[in-house]
Amino acid sequence: MFIEKIGTNAGLVWTALENGEMEFKALAKVTKLTQRDVQVALGWLAREGKVSFREDDKDLYIALV
Repeated sequence: MFIEKIGTNAGLVWTALENGEMEFKALAKVTKLTQRDVQVALGWLAREGKVSFREDDKDLYIALV
């Protein structure tokens, strides 16, 4: 059950990132996921090598590779 939810959330994150790089909190807001769910979904996508991360001051930006 958790694996299915994580996969579904990863799909939501992927779809949001198709529009371009996003700041982490904005990504959570757009996807309507909790920050924890976004983190887990990003872990899934990162493990597959599908996202990149960039830190600017205190903000974290995510983009599709």
